Amino acid sequence: MTRLVKLVNKKGNQKSSLIFDEFPTIYLNNIDSLIATARSNKVATTLGIKEFSQLRKDYGKEQAEGIMNITGNIISGQVAGDTAKQLSERFGKIMQDRASYSINSADTSVSHSTQLESAIPPSKISALSSGEFVGIVADDPTERIELKAFHCHIQNDHDALKNEQDIYKEIPIVRKLDNAIVQQNYLQIKQDVQDIISSEMERVLSDPGLSHLTIKKA
Repeated sequence: MTRLVKLVNKKGNQKSSLIFDEFPTIYLNNIDSLIATARSNKVATTLGIKEFSQLRKDYGKEQAEGIMNITGNIISGQVAGDTAKQLSERFGKIMQDRASYSINSADTSVSHSTQLESAIPPSKISALSSGEFVGIVADDPTERIELKAFHCHIQNDHDALKNEQDIYKEIPIVRKLDNAIVQQNYLQIKQDVQDIISSEMERVLSDPGLSHLTIKKA
């Protein structure tokens, strides 16, 4: 894996993408350095993480926070706890209008105010439905993005998807296998390998030009 990363992350290469699903289960040293330098080398790095606590457990607190802080684009589905809190802090705060009502026997008064609050609070992140996402994207000087944080959902035609699934056909069974067939196939392959070795040994030993070779039976 490390050799692949070094091979791809070089100047002058073609555009490429490195996608690490279930990233905490794969230990890749200096991944933060890869993320920091890969963009300039036309490499897109995508890390799939279920929860921040899992990354912290497998990579350590310091490196896990470094990975989180250095990533520019974040897309998240429903998560809770510390992960939702950190994401909410990452998305920032915005000014939101507030209205308060005061009611007494003679009159009703309404007062309006603005207050700086989380753009996407942790409670909203922990209550996302299937198909809903929140996130934030990065831009560059030549392509400015005014609204970087977002809350959206995937629009699917569920009736059309169901109709398509209803006409799916089962994959036909080519043949049934049992342990006896598998064992027989294994023994046949083993015998074929032995036959190849024996025939090659006989050919080499019968050729005077190859008599100086040392042959070891596997």
